[in-house]
Amino acid sequence: MNLNPRNPIGVFDSGIGGLTVAHAIREVLPHESIIYFGDTAHLPYGDKSAAAVQAYSIKIADVLMGMGCKVIVIACNSASSAAYELLKEYAGKRAKIINVIDPMVAYLSENYAHKKVGLIGTKRTVSSNVYLEKLEILNKEIELVSLATPLLVPMIEEGFFNNRISAEIIEKYLGDNIFRDISGLVLGCTHYPLISKQIQRYFSDKVDILDSSEITANHLKKYLLNEGLINDIEVVKDQFLVSDYTDSFEASTKIFFKEKVKLEKHILWE
Repeated sequence: MNLNPRNPIGVFDSGIGGLTVAHAIREVLPHESIIYFGDTAHLPYGDKSAAAVQAYSIKIADVLMGMGCKVIVIACNSASSAAYELLKEYAGKRAKIINVIDPMVAYLSENYAHKKVGLIGTKRTVSSNVYLEKLEILNKEIELVSLATPLLVPMIEEGFFNNRISAEIIEKYLGDNIFRDISGLVLGCTHYPLISKQIQRYFSDKVDILDSSEITANHLKKYLLNEGLINDIEVVKDQFLVSDYTDSFEASTKIFFKEKVKLEKHILWE
């Protein structure tokens, strides 16, 4: 794969949740340019069929590869579970594909052998059993218990977090008996880092809260270092694309990326 270190990193999600991953990448790789694509016309992916998510992902990958991305990060658990293998085959030698699931699975295998770990995510991510299947292959005797938490994404996107409403919803989900005696909780959706402090408080700091955005960013850095693809210049040019645009949506990006960004509309299907 003949890739240029100075080419940008592509990151995509169904909406703005993946900006948590983009921000984590910016923190650990400050000299890399990022092209972010939020498929806001089709969000959320969590309740879409696998075929639909695959179709969206292929179209977005075409956009990002057309813009010269050396790596494409699938910053969405639902798309990672439904489309990663297809994208990896489709991209061929044009770009490296990284998802948010495999780095987390590797982290769990290294740090949570013989322990009980919880996972919360969208219906698609949880029903796919992708985390469980990958962990079973590694045979680390990790007991994984999963729960679909479909109210959390719309709650976060509507700005209902760090308040009484979000606290009650979080308590309702995390109070499920399956999470009794867990050592860690995987945030299986890239929106969830925004409520990580509330989740931590619920568990009284007795459970490790595992953020896939940070783990994925560090995995990406390791890959770029190993492949000699770290950008060696300090000229950073980020772009943020969405398949549908509203002023309120652009305003809310600051919550996820920690600074306001300018969104450009890019229609996937004419």
